[in-house]
Amino acid sequence: MSQVGSAKKRKDANIPIKAKDASATGIAAPRDADLDALVRANKSKKGAVEWDYRIAISIITVLAFITRFWGISHPNEVVFDEVHFGKFASYYLERTYFFDVHPPFGKLLFALMGWFVGYDGKFHFENIGDSYIDNKVPYVAYRAMPALLGALTVPTVFAIMWESGYTLPACILSASLILFDNAHIGQTRLILLDATLVFAMACSLLCYIKFYKLRHQPFGRKWWKWLLLTGFALSCVISTKYVGLFAFVTIGSAVAIDLWDLLDVNRRQGPMSLPEFGRHFFARAIALIIVPFLFYLFWFQVHFAILTRSGPGDDFMTPEFQETLSDNLMTANAVTIDYYDNIQIKHKETSGFLHSHPDKYPLRYDDGRVSSQGQQVTGYPYADANNHWQIIPAVSDDVLGHHVKNFDLVRLRHVVTNTMLLSHDVASPFYPTNQEFTTVPMEDALGDRLNDTLFEIRIENGRVGQEFKSLSGQFKLIHNPSKVAMWTHTTPLPDWAYKQQEINGNKNLAQSSNIWYVDDIPSIPKDSERLVKTERKVKSVPFLKKWFELQRAMFYHNNALTSSHPYASEPFIWPFLLRGVSFWTQNDTRQQIYFLGNPIGWWLASSLLAVYAGIIAADQLSLRRGVDALDERSRSRLYNSTGFFFLAWAMHYLPFYLMGRQLFLHHYLPAHLASALVTGALLEFIFNVEPILDDASMVKGSKKAPKKHLPAREKLAGQNLLTSWAAAGLIITVVIGGWYFFLPLTYGYPGLSVDEVQSRKWLGYDLHFAK
Repeated sequence: MSQVGSAKKRKDANIPIKAKDASATGIAAPRDADLDALVRANKSKKGAVEWDYRIAISIITVLAFITRFWGISHPNEVVFDEVHFGKFASYYLERTYFFDVHPPFGKLLFALMGWFVGYDGKFHFENIGDSYIDNKVPYVAYRAMPALLGALTVPTVFAIMWESGYTLPACILSASLILFDNAHIGQTRLILLDATLVFAMACSLLCYIKFYKLRHQPFGRKWWKWLLLTGFALSCVISTKYVGLFAFVTIGSAVAIDLWDLLDVNRRQGPMSLPEFGRHFFARAIALIIVPFLFYLFWFQVHFAILTRSGPGDDFMTPEFQETLSDNLMTANAVTIDYYDNIQIKHKETSGFLHSHPDKYPLRYDDGRVSSQGQQVTGYPYADANNHWQIIPAVSDDVLGHHVKNFDLVRLRHVVTNTMLLSHDVASPFYPTNQEFTTVPMEDALGDRLNDTLFEIRIENGRVGQEFKSLSGQFKLIHNPSKVAMWTHTTPLPDWAYKQQEINGNKNLAQSSNIWYVDDIPSIPKDSERLVKTERKVKSVPFLKKWFELQRAMFYHNNALTSSHPYASEPFIWPFLLRGVSFWTQNDTRQQIYFLGNPIGWWLASSLLAVYAGIIAADQLSLRRGVDALDERSRSRLYNSTGFFFLAWAMHYLPFYLMGRQLFLHHYLPAHLASALVTGALLEFIFNVEPILDDASMVKGSKKAPKKHLPAREKLAGQNLLTSWAAAGLIITVVIGGWYFFLPLTYGYPGLSVDEVQSRKWLGYDLHFAK
């Protein structure tokens, strides 16, 4: 697909296209005296038609605010994922460090709204259904932020179509598909991030179209303004959710095609020199890559600047990061570990203790593999005497009272059974490629099997000679001979191991789930000097180092969201709206909020996506056979402008097929917005609103179009426009009907009877109170 080509403000079908608006067709049309005269002659008429657009966008904006804000105080309790994003806003207000897989921009907006109304953030949104009224939470102010952005998204869609040069019916139709869509309304009336994401995505499309319209006036003030605003909008998209990367791909694809065209020596404007092309390239690189990245970093800087106190997100970060937070218990309570201490080792990710008991591994596992029949070493989630291990030096000598240090070779003695921890070249119960962990009697550990009991303490981001401490000293235990890391996971072992966690040797040393820490040192006397706490100073870590650490943690945990969810859905379900998501229910009143789009609008938009693909395929096939059924302007608009919208849809939809994480219907909202743009564009194409004429035939005095033929063409344009109005009106009426019918599920009231719920299960939606 080519980049945006249709970007003029065409005010009526019978008004000639101006040379300065040649971007509407993707053709660089030169200005001439005849065309200028015709433009001046139609100046008053053009101004009148502009008011039609302005009145329409004003009405649509008012309706958008009504549909988003109407009844926004209901329900007055926590709904669905408000438990997450409302909680994060409270943590910001309390300056308490938290961890989330999404970038901070959208959450900062909620915190800003809470700060505006003077809220202290004491309520932490712990459970769905908790009362906002009883806890005195300004929840309407919180919800007003996404509602505002959701309402502004509707006129932004209208403006995209307007700036792309489409007629008023097409603009109204595209905006109405968003205005009266239940999914867009439902998602923007709650404390959720998608309103920010979708609005920023729509703004990025609008800003790029306005920038592209100025491509024949490069490096001017307006050219730079809209290019930089495109970059800022893109930064807001990706700073809200990482799926905002799809907006970068969309705009980036259009920019790449634009730059490719600039390299063409056969351009109508003449060939561009390489130095001039370099200026264009670097201008776009700075505005669309560097500027968005700097804004992206800026929001994280704000994030770190606000969250200065220890909080629930500490466990996701390294001890070095935690030392930058005040009141951090892990670093404040850290105790230096000495040789011959009895310690309890805990896995950071699963919170399971390193554990052993006298039971043996079975002779054979279920798959027929043979074990060592050694003593079981497992992970156990509770405090127990069998979690105690004595840390002793690799070579027995007089080291009593000496501190254990980073990279020391140690051995671990299981205190209760007096056996030594060992790993060897025997497959673990669940992972044939990972090594088994077991223990052996002391006589064996001091004899032939001594090397197999040696382990290296490797502190995360630690220095050579750094003291090994409890709590803050997160480490990997590396088996010295085989170089595997001690690792565990949550899949329980069979009954022969009491369904405890498997412990094995992982060959992938870099894996972050290999990290453990010493949770307690039971052998230290209570009057030991090691337990005396000194005043701890909050340390400073360079911003980029903190940012890189947080990025790694965010990407890791985002990709780890693979567990099943009762309302998760696959991408092939979304365009057909086969199922939704239950957000909230009230048993007493039979009220419910069920996240679901307007089926009429979604099915129409999805159908026209297929129609568009069919039109392109048919046109290409016809051209192959020497049949040219379209005029140059219609084909340029079809491929360039509508093609850009279709590209936006594809880039915001198809990548989800490559993801392994949990997916829900709300992930389709940006793609649905793009499909609404395609729908409006195809309305104009199908009803042929614009006469099939080229630029020359529109100019007074042209030999191709004598003046006497213009009235006939104007009449044809008027007939097509009336047909387009009729079709748009019919579609919008049906769409409004669908919106109204599913309104009780979107707004959460009124409650519905069994028959009323059943009548709304069009495709077997899993609605509550259906019986």
